Amino acid sequence: MADSRHLTIVGAGLAGALLAILLARRGWQVDVYERRGDPRVHGYAGGRSINLALAERGLHALRQADADGAVLQRAVMMRGRMVHPLHGQPQLQRYGRDDSEVIWSVSRGELNIALLDAAEAAGAVLHFDRRLEQVDFDARIATFRGEGSAHPRPFNALLGCDGAGSTLRAEMARRQDLGERTQWLDHGYKELEIPPAADGSFRIEANALHIWPRGRYMCIALPNDEKTFTVTLFMALHGDGASTDPDFDRVVTGADARALFARDFPDALPLIPRLEHDFEANPTGTLATLYLDQWHLGGEAVLLGDAAHAMVPFHGQGMNCAFEDCVALAQQIEDHGELAAAFAAFQAQRKPDATAIQQMALENYIEMRDLVDDPAFLLQRELELALQQRHPGRFVPHYAMVTFMRMPYAQALQRSEIQREILVAATAGRDTLDGLDWAAVDAQVLARLSPLAAA
Repeated sequence: MADSRHLTIVGAGLAGALLAILLARRGWQVDVYERRGDPRVHGYAGGRSINLALAERGLHALRQADADGAVLQRAVMMRGRMVHPLHGQPQLQRYGRDDSEVIWSVSRGELNIALLDAAEAAGAVLHFDRRLEQVDFDARIATFRGEGSAHPRPFNALLGCDGAGSTLRAEMARRQDLGERTQWLDHGYKELEIPPAADGSFRIEANALHIWPRGRYMCIALPNDEKTFTVTLFMALHGDGASTDPDFDRVVTGADARALFARDFPDALPLIPRLEHDFEANPTGTLATLYLDQWHLGGEAVLLGDAAHAMVPFHGQGMNCAFEDCVALAQQIEDHGELAAAFAAFQAQRKPDATAIQQMALENYIEMRDLVDDPAFLLQRELELALQQRHPGRFVPHYAMVTFMRMPYAQALQRSEIQREILVAATAGRDTLDGLDWAAVDAQVLARLSPLAAA
């Protein structure tokens, strides 16, 4: 039997590495097992390379691990969405009021390496090339496979940070029904790249998340500190027979992709010189939302991050949510003398918030691809900012609550739905805010939204 102050983390990705730091600093003996090789030795092979949007929730977690400084040195500030219409000039839609309200584009690989270094420095023991194979919960033995051999290891408790395809989750489900459901999005993605300009600078505005919205499909581009942009094309995986929108069934070859960009993303086309090659070489990714009724088995095992609640990437909150999980779980373990109670309290605390941000991530896909250049949406955004000025601390824009604050996601969703109703009703049938009955709108805000507690 493993020591009672010992915990075993499965997965040394972003959540696993951060959790290892937080627990080791609280005096736990921590072993971390990762199926891949050490990226600090072999280079990062992370599969998806979609850049990550680091927001206040994630930054707060990194501050707890004293890792925020090292990460921000390599991050690129994004002040807002640079919207590229099919016709007309790009326009920046700021995320917040000023440069104190921004998000940061970070490299998954660089962030992972920084956290692994910090985990080792905190005293965690990292084991690479060790893939979880099976778990005997009765004997408390986890068997890992690596270098051609099985490596059985006793455990006190297993903490599952092994992602959406979690092996630990599958082993837990063999013992107890977790109520697992996966909702696949009928859209997928393909990654491309904008290289630096000839003089080594960014080819387009660096401090923005670029979006080319086209209704039911879109491109986005996030900046990297190497002066490149990671471009992601999102569109339907399959055609429905009626729609003329492009899909991955019909856009198959590099030549198909070039024709699509020439027609629908003409200003992006000259920025991607390896379009044909990248389109054919890079896999088509799929997107899904994972729901579980149960995240833990007593005090034997618990899941967090993508292993418990994978979500689509359209709110940029998957990593930020997982990092919040790490902080919450470490605190619950510290607050409870018994792991079963800690794991149950962690699930009760975080499950409503995970469900809320999963819903908001799906909704944000529609906003990004279809609404950011819609006149009605833009008028609502104008009113939203005006009401923020008129009612500070009471009317807070949806994006600000999710991205620049740390209020529970479930609370942010509940307030956002009320605010959306106010905005839609007030702007219905209008082209401008001229002649708006401000007194009536103010009354709605005061009646339906309670003041937020000071942070």
